[in-house]
Amino acid sequence: MADEDDSYPPMDAKRTPICIFFKDVRYVLKLDELGLEIAQIAFPAALALTADPIASLVDTAFIGQIGPVELAAVGVSIALFNQVSRIAIFPLVSVTTSFVAEEDAIGRVSPEEEDSESLETGSTMNSENKELIPQNYSAEGPYKAKSPVSSFGIDKIENERRCIPSASSALVIGAILGLIQAIFLVSGAKQLLNFMGVGSDSPMLGPAQQYLTLRSLGAPAVLLSLAMQGVFRGFKDTKTPLYATVAGDVTNIMLDPIFMFVFGLGVRGAAIAHVLSQYLISVILLWRLMKQVDLLPPSIKHLRLGQFLRNGLLLLMRVVAVTFCVTLSASLAARQGSTSMAAFQVCLQVWLATSLLADGLAVAGQAILASAFARKDYEKATATATRVLQLGLLLGLMLAAVLGLGLRFGARLFTSDADVLHMISIGIPFVAGTQPINALAFVFDGVNFGASDFAYSAYSMVMVAIVSILCLFLLSSSHKFIGIWVALTIYMSLRALAGFWRIGTGTGPWNFLRNL
Repeated sequence: MADEDDSYPPMDAKRTPICIFFKDVRYVLKLDELGLEIAQIAFPAALALTADPIASLVDTAFIGQIGPVELAAVGVSIALFNQVSRIAIFPLVSVTTSFVAEEDAIGRVSPEEEDSESLETGSTMNSENKELIPQNYSAEGPYKAKSPVSSFGIDKIENERRCIPSASSALVIGAILGLIQAIFLVSGAKQLLNFMGVGSDSPMLGPAQQYLTLRSLGAPAVLLSLAMQGVFRGFKDTKTPLYATVAGDVTNIMLDPIFMFVFGLGVRGAAIAHVLSQYLISVILLWRLMKQVDLLPPSIKHLRLGQFLRNGLLLLMRVVAVTFCVTLSASLAARQGSTSMAAFQVCLQVWLATSLLADGLAVAGQAILASAFARKDYEKATATATRVLQLGLLLGLMLAAVLGLGLRFGARLFTSDADVLHMISIGIPFVAGTQPINALAFVFDGVNFGASDFAYSAYSMVMVAIVSILCLFLLSSSHKFIGIWVALTIYMSLRALAGFWRIGTGTGPWNFLRNL
């Protein structure tokens, strides 16, 4: 590891915590050691994260050629499937990434550092969370363990498979959650669609139910593949998930027209193509992971299921709040008719796909920060948080400019219906204008997860959701389609503000900022 002066800019004199957001702005695009580390993690992660929404956009473009009713129906189904999936995926992936990064980092701490420090969730100052890594683990050298097997069971033998307990835990939990999700969606498809505003007499119900039922069969593959992505992210390896995701999504895009038009399966063909692509992704990732990690732990106690569940439940609370806001917005759009729903589906998919580019920075921030907090390297933690937040704002401004100009012309790729195109044009200012806010909100999530500040993330999001839900009901009833997007803008602004408040006030795991 290079000297700190070469790795990232030195800390300035003592400042208030809020100064972290403005610190060393001149280094924001510098490709020093820290800049390169962020880029090597964030760029492949961003591409992998946007690959699936882009595949969904391709699905949407193909389905839009069938008709506006089918486009609206699939829009409801995709929104429902994605939001239900997020309830399981987000806690699983986030906890896995932090746990694996911390286990990997603690295996690289020198004996002197280990004698004086013990690893806890986030930091010693965060009393809300439990200890993640036992204190009796010791290793030698900054990047290599002294012993092939630690007391925690993490093997660091070069060219041999390692035993990473969190990887095994993630696969077990992912498989169980995937089966539960598939059963839930298949058995309750009609009732869930009714809740989303697609009534029994709606022409959208038939194609929506067909698509949702078939696509739900891929839920186990989705959960397993994303659990494995969390493991690779913890290793700071985002290239392997990228290759697997691209292979699966290219397969999806190739199979779409074959199943939909050649075989005449319509929306069912789109769902089948998507399911096959998800199983291909999971097979590729499992094959690669088995080459690096021994997935059979020495005993059940090594699985750390209790710690997964404890932190996962906090994030589950958070993700339910997030999911309810987005799902409610789609439901309110569906209640306004197929035209509003079709336009909302296009705008939402673009909104999420582009915003997820910032999630690549969030992944990089989380992985690097988890390692820095594990070593109690607060200087690097500060430099990393500063850099990814500044990059997130810059990315958001660029996305706003691109979408503001490009979406007016690109909307015709999704539909030729004049009414739908008119509604899309109404949503464009919101989709483009909120990009800087969205980018910061996503990056703040990754920064706080890297500090293992799961409790604050959960409780603050519940408060944000309560306010946002009230805004959705009030504004959608008074201003219809525009009201929904105004409420979503308020929702994302509050999310970003919650992250800003935690770090800017130097509370929780960030109270070390008061002493720097």
